[in-house]
Amino acid sequence: MATAKRMNLDLGEALEHAAAQFRGLDMKEPGQWPLLPRIAAWVLMALVAVALGWVLLLSDETDLLQAERDREPTLKADYRAKLNQAVNLSELRKQKSQVEEYVTQLEKQLPGKAEMDALLSDINQAGLGRGLQFELFRPGQVVVKDYYAELPISIRVSGRYHDMGAFAADVANLSRIVTLHDLSISTPQRDAAGNLAMEATARTYRYLDPLEIEEQRKARAAAKAGAKK
Repeated sequence: MATAKRMNLDLGEALEHAAAQFRGLDMKEPGQWPLLPRIAAWVLMALVAVALGWVLLLSDETDLLQAERDREPTLKADYRAKLNQAVNLSELRKQKSQVEEYVTQLEKQLPGKAEMDALLSDINQAGLGRGLQFELFRPGQVVVKDYYAELPISIRVSGRYHDMGAFAADVANLSRIVTLHDLSISTPQRDAAGNLAMEATARTYRYLDPLEIEEQRKARAAAKAGAKK
């Protein structure tokens, strides 16, 4: 019993002694403080430093971590899409091969630059073969696209209505691609035979030769470089 009482007295004296060290501290002279206040001050400074480090350094990392977490659903969706493509890779390759064959067939229907004169002659012969009279047959300026060139041809013919329809069908059935645009049919004045006049723009297409393809590639590269500036 006496021992417990003595321990309580010793503890009370120790606490009183510790509290006494914090009394009357001179804030301007921390180097002269007793040992216990100096240790407490160092611990407090360490805690403040850790808190500042968390706020200044780790807060950016926390934001970065949250941004990566936000990206997670998008990345998962992208992964699923690519996984589906990988599962269907053989089918996709088969479809790609079919598309390439179809494109090759279409390219065969496009004349080269050297074949354009023959194609123009075919269009003219298609009209003459149906008994139509050409009043205008004027090729326009070639328009170069990314992978092909387009040649518009202004035409004006006169003849019977059914012959004009047969002419349009013949043009559509040519081995090369030719399309008719802006069709306009009217009745010419003073035509006792009952003929009609048809105006249209025929457009034919040809593939680009290697030199033209290279020029197009350089033009796209220059345009892209100019856009970046």
